[in-house]
Amino acid sequence: MPLVVIVTRDVADRFRGFLKSVMLEVAPAVYVSPRMSKGVRDRTWNVLAEWHDFEPRGSIVMVWRDNNETGGVGLAHLGEPPRELVEMDGMWVARLRRQAQSL
Repeated sequence: MPLVVIVTRDVADRFRGFLKSVMLEVAPAVYVSPRMSKGVRDRTWNVLAEWHDFEPRGSIVMVWRDNNETGGVGLAHLGEPPRELVEMDGMWVARLRRQAQSL
């Protein structure tokens, strides 16, 4: 069961209250769980995603260890701007995901 970190920015109070009930708030809007199972992580994310659909303000980023993902890190996000992990000159960097532009 890997460490999970969730960071919120400018979200409604109910998001923060929910996260405080399942994780430890180590700094304002930064939540950690040292041993969160994949099932609990998925259910927690589903609640956040459903709430964010109805109240799409702010952003939420979740990071966890995942050896099958780029750099061994799983990354999920709600809100703007979305990011992706890419390898550049042997280093892993986060960059803004490009949105399709309509002409």
